[in-house]
Amino acid sequence: MIGARPTPRLVFGPSVQPGERVLPEEVAVALSFNGSTQAVMMATPADLEDFGVGFALTEGIARPEEILSVDVVEVPRGQDVQVWLKPEAETRLTARRRTMSGPVGCGLCGIDSIEQALREVPVVEPSRFRLTPAQVREAVASLPGEQRLHDATRAVHGAAFWNGRVLLAREDVGRHNALDKLVGGMLRQGIRPDGAVVLTSRVSTDMVQKVAMLGAPLIIAVSAPTVEAVQLAERAGITLIALARGDRFEVFSHTDRLKTEGAHVG
Repeated sequence: MIGARPTPRLVFGPSVQPGERVLPEEVAVALSFNGSTQAVMMATPADLEDFGVGFALTEGIARPEEILSVDVVEVPRGQDVQVWLKPEAETRLTARRRTMSGPVGCGLCGIDSIEQALREVPVVEPSRFRLTPAQVREAVASLPGEQRLHDATRAVHGAAFWNGRVLLAREDVGRHNALDKLVGGMLRQGIRPDGAVVLTSRVSTDMVQKVAMLGAPLIIAVSAPTVEAVQLAERAGITLIALARGDRFEVFSHTDRLKTEGAHVG
């Protein structure tokens, strides 16, 4: 399986049993733009082209039409995702420069100003996308079938795009990385963001920023949001649904996208 490998271990219980467990891989992944490394993240070595494209958009480095090419180059101790941009993206690249070596749980490492960390994002365009409570539960229930790496390892995050069904899903040891890979995959496959981003993780400010840059009107997460994430979702025009487990969930912003009748999306 790409991104995982069997690892020897001992199991201690009533007896000691040797064997193997499949664990996720994490490697150093450099994200380079026009020949300059902007970030180094520990990430699962899968869907790295999507990672580069998604990171460029969600971090405000480049718009999709400004990306010329993406190449993944193996280097002695990791992978280098080389993204080449049009000249007009150079100014934005400089303004959003990062010099970070980020652990998997970090979405803001290396940002050199409070303004960058708390950047405002575009308001999501008006959408007719609506969900019933049953469809929210359906969206969450559809995740397990798309989490093959998680099923094998129990140690990665997932991000999926749902619009009546899961159109795309991505996984990674880092929750931010999984979302960036989803965004990049959607852009590369021409999937319109008129639907819900479904997350297996908590929702922090930077996760809302990334979804807003994608332009999706709705987030569904199995864990809780932060106060600031809710406030940003409200300003960005995003419906934030969290703690979606079993038969219950909580809606924190733009509740008008939840409808109580009807069985179709739209």
